[in-house]
Amino acid sequence: MIPDGESGLPRRHRQNTELPVLIGPEGGIQVVDTDADLAVETSGLVKHFGETRAVDGIDLSVRAGTVFGVLGPNGAGKTTAVRMLATLLKPDAGTARVLGHDVQREADAVRSRVSLTGQFASVDEDLTGLENLILLARLLGHSREQSRSRASDLLDAFGLTDAANRQVKKYSGGMRRRIDIAASIVATPDVLFLDEPTTGLDPRSRNQVWDIVRVLVAGGTTVLLTTQYLDEADELADRIAVIDHGKVIAEGTSGQLKASVGSGTVHIRLADAAQRPDAEQLLSQRLGTQVYLENDPVALTAQTGDAALVSLAINELTSSGIGVSEFSLGQPSLDEVFLALTGHPAEEEPETTSEEAA
Repeated sequence: MIPDGESGLPRRHRQNTELPVLIGPEGGIQVVDTDADLAVETSGLVKHFGETRAVDGIDLSVRAGTVFGVLGPNGAGKTTAVRMLATLLKPDAGTARVLGHDVQREADAVRSRVSLTGQFASVDEDLTGLENLILLARLLGHSREQSRSRASDLLDAFGLTDAANRQVKKYSGGMRRRIDIAASIVATPDVLFLDEPTTGLDPRSRNQVWDIVRVLVAGGTTVLLTTQYLDEADELADRIAVIDHGKVIAEGTSGQLKASVGSGTVHIRLADAAQRPDAEQLLSQRLGTQVYLENDPVALTAQTGDAALVSLAINELTSSGIGVSEFSLGQPSLDEVFLALTGHPAEEEPETTSEEAA
């Protein structure tokens, strides 16, 4: 471990004196106990692009030292919200404070303590990983020796030492995301905005990024993570805000969100896809709830916690000549929570504006 005083590079988080990428303490995510210690606060945040209301009155409260997930489909307003919090866009209405600083009136103070890793590469792909990190450290005003030391530490912590002298354009997708995140913490931020950090990555690369997030938060950094992947929010986030069409439609822990849509979910697979319309109608009537049709043409899902009612409905399906190949009753997943809250899957919608995709 290299304390900041020895490396000569700034440590923005003032409660911890060591570089977080070099710390992996047992005990996982550090959670700040006081509810008053908020890293991010927004109230009625609004942003228009022409006639499109990309962000429509968002209220968020993010506790310091936690991972806060903003979950929603493409075009929901996630990126626009993050860009406002990072002072890259001016809100049209509402207020936002990051680490106690107003994002409009005190933009410089906010920028000095946050970093943003967007959806697209932020480094020079013609340079090597080592050259990129040294360049960024030098731009921050540090000596060649200090910059090389910090770059080497980051490459080691992110598992990129063997690729240090390789051009970034020759990196795999997972390696590019890791070098992007490393670049964003050359000067360690108090708040790190990660905008869809694992989009397009394979499962192994996604897990590597998740491990990096855990270590950063264990070292004291607050992470606001946007994602359309429900398993990612479930895996990483202490609290989750579900956003759709620019509005926060639900917020809570993963467990609270799952409990909000019912105590259970029934999954049914039919023997014959042609019978699904009849099965949907019968189940909707007997269970008294909306039945969702899965992409699999023989699969249906509904929210219900009444096992006896499910049993009666299954019996009626079979007695009506509708073959059931399998069924199960369990706790709803975040995918099912999102579907119940919005009426559509989290990854369904296209981007609505060029600004949102940026």
